[in-house]
Amino acid sequence: MYGNFWENLRNAFKHTDNSLYKLIAINILVFFAVLVVRVFMTIGGLGNLYAEALQYLMMPASLSRLITQPWSIFTYMFLHEGIFHILFNMLFLYWFGQLVHQFLGSRKLTNLYILGGMAGAAFYVLIYNLAPYFSESIDSSLMLGASAGVFAIVVGAATLSPNTTFFLILIGPVKIKYIAMFYVLLSFANSAGANAGGELAHLGGALLGYLYIVQLRRGVDLGVPVQKVGIFFEDLFSGKRRQKVKVSYRKPKSSGSFSSFTKSTKSSPKPVDPAETTQEEIDKILDKIADRGYEALNKEEKRKLFEFSKK
Repeated sequence: MYGNFWENLRNAFKHTDNSLYKLIAINILVFFAVLVVRVFMTIGGLGNLYAEALQYLMMPASLSRLITQPWSIFTYMFLHEGIFHILFNMLFLYWFGQLVHQFLGSRKLTNLYILGGMAGAAFYVLIYNLAPYFSESIDSSLMLGASAGVFAIVVGAATLSPNTTFFLILIGPVKIKYIAMFYVLLSFANSAGANAGGELAHLGGALLGYLYIVQLRRGVDLGVPVQKVGIFFEDLFSGKRRQKVKVSYRKPKSSGSFSSFTKSTKSSPKPVDPAETTQEEIDKILDKIADRGYEALNKEEKRKLFEFSKK
């Protein structure tokens, strides 16, 4: 990251390796674009046309309708209408996204968000088409919002570092594993309520977030296809292929921080007991991720990173 929140958000598309702010910026820009269109069309007597057009960006529960608008599995996860809806989604994305970014880097944060949104959509469609309770509402059910992707990041962060503590107003310090468990249980309890589709999407995103980290610990990155698509479009819009040799930016180190980036060396650290892993070794591993990606780590480095995250 390059400065305070507003500076990072304002310059989100001017920097690399800051997908957290890009995701927040895209959601906010889409929200205000939709807001402006809604106001002008409603005032102009075209409110019904606006509502009908918006449905083509929302995620339908009906399989027959989904076939005619397959893009909605991506567009719905950047779409909000209510101010509090986007506010709480972006707050959770920011709080938990910082932790994922520090541990895994920018690309894997995007992987979690996109895969979580897709998993939430798939789970929503699956349950609506299989459960008798929803049989009468399939054709009329539509969904929007970033919640599934955000839940994937929340649960992913809690799986990565369950004992990290957030200070909550009126409650005090709470470990993030308990925050994640509370919201997952709340979504399960409300999955037969008025916002059943959204709650089911939360559960699908949460399951993906957990599975993503578990598989990553085993050396399998489920987000490789998403990452390759992202790199393709980066290359397309930049007009040139990515440079193989990169110059990294070094930030000042701070005690207990996971955000220092330096140029990595080719030699791998010698295996040591996880309890003896030092902050300096973790910084070197994170430097290597920033420079060459998670896949460049050897098994010992991956083990050290995840064992250290449990402390």
